[in-house]
Amino acid sequence: MRLHCFGESGNAYKVALALELAGLEWQPVWVDFFAGATRDPEFRALNPMGEVPVLEDGAQVLTQSGVILRHVARKAGRFGGDTLQEDEEILRWLFWDAHKLSANAGSARFLGNFLAAEKRPAPVIAFQQARLRDALARLDAHLTQRDWIVGAGVSIADIACCGYLYYPEPFGFERKDWPAIDRWLDRIAALRGWKHPYELMPGSPADRA
Repeated sequence: MRLHCFGESGNAYKVALALELAGLEWQPVWVDFFAGATRDPEFRALNPMGEVPVLEDGAQVLTQSGVILRHVARKAGRFGGDTLQEDEEILRWLFWDAHKLSANAGSARFLGNFLAAEKRPAPVIAFQQARLRDALARLDAHLTQRDWIVGAGVSIADIACCGYLYYPEPFGFERKDWPAIDRWLDRIAALRGWKHPYELMPGSPADRA
């Protein structure tokens, strides 16, 4: 399998981490996002939406991290629900993450770190960080009395929701402020195969610097 990705992308990290934790064979294909690679005709032919991640699995091309995570879970026979009810609950958290958690974390992080300082829209960043805090409060409360988001073990719900929370750039998230999330992130990082996003995928701010 080939994963089109770059190290700074939290959505790509979700998929790379799932592949690595599952022990599946895959290779990263670096997408030079900051040089406009996702707008190139060659990339748009692969994904007309112009986004990473993109997973090539033989002749099959999959886009959108939630879709790819479900594909990985089925292929690996791991990280899905043990029952139909659990599988539906995992899907609920994937939708929630895409709309409430990763959407605000990813955008606030990009606008506050990867734009030139004079182009950073402070009111927009503040608004997104406020929405992020609300999402983090809900996740922290959910994890207070449980180890994993759904069921008795790690699932793609956990892998999706943690996607942006290991990055070092400031974006309105401090682990010390969210004790249940902090413990949960430690549990994920203790899993065999876990790697930091800048170790798992090519590309990082340090490379561009």
